[in-house]
Amino acid sequence: MNLSVLEKLDRRWLFLIVGLLVLGPLLRPLGLPLTTSASVRQFHDEIAAVPDGSTILMPCDYDPGAKPELVPMTKTALRQLWGKKCKVVLLCLWVGGSGIVNTTIEETADEMRAQGHSIEYGRDYVFLGFKSGNEAVMVLMGQGIANAFPKDHRGNVTKDLPIMQNVRDYSSFPLLVAISAGYPGTKEWVQQVNSRFHLPMVSGCTAVSAPEYYAYLQAGQLRGLLGGMAGAAEYEHIRNEKGTATKGMDAQSLAHVFIALCIVMGNIVMWSKGGSR
Repeated sequence: MNLSVLEKLDRRWLFLIVGLLVLGPLLRPLGLPLTTSASVRQFHDEIAAVPDGSTILMPCDYDPGAKPELVPMTKTALRQLWGKKCKVVLLCLWVGGSGIVNTTIEETADEMRAQGHSIEYGRDYVFLGFKSGNEAVMVLMGQGIANAFPKDHRGNVTKDLPIMQNVRDYSSFPLLVAISAGYPGTKEWVQQVNSRFHLPMVSGCTAVSAPEYYAYLQAGQLRGLLGGMAGAAEYEHIRNEKGTATKGMDAQSLAHVFIALCIVMGNIVMWSKGGSR
């Protein structure tokens, strides 16, 4: 093989190949093999163990910057919960997050309706919207969910909604499903709610946050954990779904393999030049 050809190769060809490797799986998922980690399996199993028809608290604390990682796991969790006929009370403590969270909820509800599920706002789910205050809001919710959120995202009186008739405080929920990108998020829900009110919880978070939360998982304060896009893809794999996280992992894996190959070939070219002198 003439290594000088590689040395003179226009880098734009490399950019084109990476672009194609990323675009291809996004358009048509390859379904590359995935190994399922114990923390992801625990996340799935904790939701599966909740009695059908239960009411679940699900804070979604993120903004559009975390969309690739957290929106897929939000949708998969909602599909699993609604598939069990669970009712879901959602909220957001990030000032820039209520728009994307609301869109994610409604898109998932529409998907479920298209599959024949009867999903009704106010009966099967409610989005309480955004409220400032971080940990103070979490503590206030312990005194009454409707006290902290007197009106929902749509302006409805919270206590008048059918889903809220049997909801008082944290004792009304068998499980908290926290999806978060940072502060406030999983850490604060563990400290303020799990520790003080003893509400069992699982979490989905960004990949950069996951290492910090494994201590909570080992201590039993978290009963399951999804870390970043990889965790979301594994969760989809358990559910036999091929969602956006699976597509993203296929694209990311192919691009990483190609970049690694380029690094190896680049080193081979440099070593060959050094050996010829």
